[in-house]
Order: sequence, then structure tokens, then C-alpha cells
Amino acid sequence: MNDRILALDLGTSSVRGLVLDAAARPLPGLLARRKANLTVTADGAATIDPAGYLAGLTECLDELHAAGHLDGVGLVAASASWHSVLPLRPDGSPAAPVLTWLDSRPEPTAGRAGPAAGQAGPAAGQAGPADAAAFHARTGAWWHGLYWNVRLPWLRERLGADAARFVGLPEFLLGELLEEAPMSVSQASGTGLLDLRTLDWDDEACALAGAAPAELPTLAPAGWRGRLRATAARRWPALRDADWAAPVGDGAASNMGSGGVDACRAAVTVGTSAAVRLVQAAPAGAPLPPLPSGLWRYRVDHDRIVTGAAYSNGGNLYAWARRELCLPDGPALEEALATRAVTARPRADPRLGGDRPPGRTPAGSGSLDGIGFATTAVDLLAALLSAVCRQVAEDVVEIESILDQPVAVALGGGAVAASSWWRAEFRAALAPRQVIDVAEPEVGAIGAAMIATGRAGANTRPKG
Repeated sequence: MNDRILALDLGTSSVRGLVLDAAARPLPGLLARRKANLTVTADGAATIDPAGYLAGLTECLDELHAAGHLDGVGLVAASASWHSVLPLRPDGSPAAPVLTWLDSRPEPTAGRAGPAAGQAGPAAGQAGPADAAAFHARTGAWWHGLYWNVRLPWLRERLGADAARFVGLPEFLLGELLEEAPMSVSQASGTGLLDLRTLDWDDEACALAGAAPAELPTLAPAGWRGRLRATAARRWPALRDADWAAPVGDGAASNMGSGGVDACRAAVTVGTSAAVRLVQAAPAGAPLPPLPSGLWRYRVDHDRIVTGAAYSNGGNLYAWARRELCLPDGPALEEALATRAVTARPRADPRLGGDRPPGRTPAGSGSLDGIGFATTAVDLLAALLSAVCRQVAEDVVEIESILDQPVAVALGGGAVAASSWWRAEFRAALAPRQVIDVAEPEVGAIGAAMIATGRAGANTRPKG
């Protein structure tokens, strides 16, 4: 009986494959992982070699197959990072490395103008959307270097005719393994080119990107399922008859896996970076809820949207401070944090990695103010981490502005799970809301499986 699920997590730092039971629960020990080789340089580049990443994915599948763990798998689901882009040559081969969400190099090319948050229209004499607010409401995005509306012209300027069309990393990977690999509406929403209501490419956004629909991936219809190519089926015969679901954006999948499946409960995830998100029902073609100017909005699937904010600083900030300030790890650091008074903390701006959209503050903009001879290294760490909590709490208020009720918060992610002190700081910043700890580390893969199987139902609103 093929009722097991293979869940793939196609992240920026690693690629993982884990086997779940029919209820989307991880089966102990049935996990394979390979590190992704992310190349980061001083000019802001953050790229991945697509061939190397594909090799990591196939090694994971080889490992699981050799151990017999793929036996009984009837469905493959995937969670994948949003915002990646890979230019392809006319023959379909990669023309450059994959640009990840971390790549901060893309900037508007000369002669192109577009909307920015709070901008009523384009600059005089320049082409661009007539109504920036309407653009944001339709696409959930801004004219920003994170999105394809800026990234595609930037790539064309550098690659010329070699940039014949564009895909994301998950479409490239599955395109090598499956008979076809259309882009899910979830992944498409992360490009900033999708009309979130009609679930088709947005004409105005595509014009900004200088891209015709034929140069973009085909969009997967609701309920789409793929199958392995014959060559791949011979390599992994246990997956010969398995259905493959279209990949879900990692943020949307993490919400679903954390229990943030409806408007009663937001999810705060603190891994390498951090984010807060809220899922709402929004069937294709239905009017969308209001969208505050400072929040983004993407798609979970054809029936749901996810609204939120993301930050370039999270667990990376914790790791940097602990390393550079020569702080201890584990219980010793937790004890030291607990003994320091709040009044001893400096004032902190935690944006060491800069802003995520709609902000444009560059990396290196973090600061600490109010330091004296009595200030300790632990005080500096506490100030930075508490500032992250305040950022998140402010955006929870923004999210609640689109609802008629407060939300509970599911709090998870590897970085915050490792620190009871940091969890307590989040609770204090989010009070009086109920905060629910999420201990499961594989919420993205689990969430993708829940979405693919239709098991992601509504929560009963938490009390407390």
C-alpha cells in the first residue's frame, strides 16, 4: 500500500528528504540531508550552483532508496525557498548560477522605473505603474531587488541573449526529474509577477520585468500532479508510480506545519532569518482582504493566501553575536542572560543584514547605542535579540489590523527553540497574546505534505 509521503525541503542552506506516514508525521530515522553550497561574496552575491544542488537532491534520493525507505511512497511533496531565479539559455541549460533571496545585487536598470511603497506613481517622464498601491494589492509585492520585476532586467543586462527564459530553483530541479515541471501559484507569487486574485501572470508586473509570458514558467493548475521521467524511474523504481505535487513556498509550508493554518493563529519562525505570517482563505477569483502597505502577500495554494513580514536577521544574528563576543553556549549563556537586568541593555537596531522588502536599508545598518563601562557582552546580545522581538511584535499588530480579532502566535524555528530565554522575550513582546511553542524542526516539509494531501484544515481558535 503506497500511503507514505516523501517530503522534500529545498532550502538555501540544505536539501533534505524525509519520509512521512499517511498522516504527514515524520517516520523516525527516515531522513537524508545534503548541505547546499551557497556562495556569498562581498558585493552582495548569494548564489547556488544548480548542477551541484541537483546532485545533492539526487544523493538524498539515492540514500533513501538504497535503505529501502522509498518503498510505499505514493506522493512526493516539496517545500522550497521563495524568490530564487535561474536564467536559462535557448537550449534550456543554465546561463548563470541561481540567485537566492539573499542576493542583494539586483538594482533597477537605467531607464526603468517602477512603484515603491508609498509612491503614487512613476517619476516624471518615466514608464511605470500608474498606481503603486494597486500594484501592491494585486501582486503582494513591491518594485524591489528581491523580486523578478527588478531581477530579470538586471540579469538580461549582464547576460544578453543567453537569458532566454527564467525559472526558479525548484522548477529547474523537478524539470530534470519529471516529465514536466510547471510552477506552482505559491512559488509564482514569490516572484512578484503574479496577480494574486486571478492566479495568472500580471500584465503590468511582466511589463516592468520586460518579460513575455512565454519567457516565464507555465503555471500549474489546482491539483496538478507530476510523474518521474523514465530514466529517473529506473534509478528510483520505488517512486515509479508516485505522484509529485507542485512545490510550495517555504514560508507558507512552515505556517501550515506550525499550526498557523487560518486567521486565528499567526506563525513566527526564527531560523537563519525570521518571519511572521498569517494564512487566510482566499479562493481564486474572490476579492482579497485589505493589505497594509508594509506587509507582503503571497499564495499558499489556489485556496489560501499568506500575509506577513520577513527579516534578514534571526538565528544568524544570535550566531554572529555569540561568536564575535566570545560568549559561551548552552546553559551557561542562558543563565547569564537570565541574570542581567533589562535596564542594563543598550538600545539596538538589529538590521546587521539590512532590510527585507519593502525596506531598502542596506546590510551593515545595525547599531548599538547607550553603551557604558558597565555594559557586558551578554547585555549586547540581549539588546539585539530583544530588538528582533519588538520588530516582530510591531508587525503582528499590522497583521491584526486586517482582522476583527487578535491572534494567537505559534513560535518555532531552530534558533528560538534552542533558547528558552529568547522564547520568554518573545512572549513578553507579544503579550497578552497566547504564544504556543512549536518543537517540531521539520515544519516546512510537514506543511508541504499537509497541503498536498488536503490535511491542512482550520484550527479551533486557541483560548488563553
